[in-house]
Amino acid sequence: TSSISGASSGIGVETARVLALRGVLVVMAVRNLDAGRNVKEAIHKEINGAKIDVMQLDLSSMASVRKFASEFQSSTLPLNILINNAGVMATPFMLSHDNIELQFATNHLGHFLLTNLLLDTMKLTARESKREGRIVNLSSKGHRIVYGEGNPFDHINDESGYFPRFAYGQSKLVNILHANEFSRRLKDEGVEITANSLHPGSIIMTDLMRHHELNHFLGFELGNFFHIGALTLF
Repeated sequence: TSSISGASSGIGVETARVLALRGVLVVMAVRNLDAGRNVKEAIHKEINGAKIDVMQLDLSSMASVRKFASEFQSSTLPLNILINNAGVMATPFMLSHDNIELQFATNHLGHFLLTNLLLDTMKLTARESKREGRIVNLSSKGHRIVYGEGNPFDHINDESGYFPRFAYGQSKLVNILHANEFSRRLKDEGVEITANSLHPGSIIMTDLMRHHELNHFLGFELGNFFHIGALTLF
């Protein structure tokens, strides 16, 4: 079983499709249930017998993350693969449901909480199946473009110093740090789960680019490469 956040568009759709093609039970964790159901229907039309569930998850809301994790655990499904894919990019300054800067809240904090809440399920699955579990954080080369003073955790909600691309890079850098530290701790515990982060390649013409100025003059020329980006997950 695999859980994929943001599976209703872009790289998430292709990841769900390929995993379903390989016989994996895919749980699509999506903010928009209608969009998720449309993707599920499209995959079923292409792949006979595809095993797909759709569950609601809004990573900008800690309450939604906790509700998703609780419902997943209540389903008694195993969890072999957790793909933290969803994200927002270069948004105007906004606060999440919990009054945290939106990019940091969605791209990192939501996934951080989700991973911790589902970790016991993953450990149990790895033990019982005797198969290595995988946690994958979708990061970006954008992690290099950050605020000069480093991660300003003490004033994360300071609108006056907010710069959209720096805030995005900051969230992607923390995705990497999260995966690295998780990997170290899991190894120290002797748990058969790996944690990795990756840069998926081109994201032109995915929904992630909707707030980025490049989307207005490059997207229509470069085309849609999200299926290539999804290959970096396998």
